[in-house]
Amino acid sequence: MGRGPGSVLDRAFFARDSVVVAPELLGCIVTANGVSVRLTEVEAYREDDPASHSFRGPTPRTAVMFGPAGFLYVYFTYGMHFCANLVCGEDGTGAAVLLRAGEVVEGEALARGRRGEAVKDRDLARGPARLAQAMGWDRSDDGRDMVGAVRTGAPAAPVAGPRTGITKAADTAWRFWIPGDRFVSPYKRHPKAPAAEGDTPATGG
Repeated sequence: MGRGPGSVLDRAFFARDSVVVAPELLGCIVTANGVSVRLTEVEAYREDDPASHSFRGPTPRTAVMFGPAGFLYVYFTYGMHFCANLVCGEDGTGAAVLLRAGEVVEGEALARGRRGEAVKDRDLARGPARLAQAMGWDRSDDGRDMVGAVRTGAPAAPVAGPRTGITKAADTAWRFWIPGDRFVSPYKRHPKAPAAEGDTPATGG
């Protein structure tokens, strides 16, 4: 990336293909609402991707995904959870990176207050809904400018594999994680996804 540890990521960093941006986010630190999380797992989505919310074009729900880059796209899922994405690509392209998992490195007391006192450290932000809750994000944060809130951390050597919990393009290897990191979530194939071709995909934790 040409950026030393602790460098703040500018808008130009995000204004690229989400599949390129996603693995470069691993190890980076995201800060919001008094909590900082080191990213250990992410997934890329693009407008030409049938698994993406942007696949059918802009809607009131997905408008933020279509640019500009560097903003937060937050959606509500399963009637109970919020998940957060960092918007990528050029204006109008409908791309983002889902923040799947991480380690709380600052603001643990705040994160625990949002997640529950009995939650183990490992599980404070291990999974996209948990991460969003630990950060204090909900639908009201949709469209929040995150430029200035993401900085580089320790370099990571990512592994790529199929994405989790989707029924379309389930085997597209746009999920990236830090191998061996205990803060990566387990791989879970959606039960309605078509059978995978070839060998069983590798898990990420």
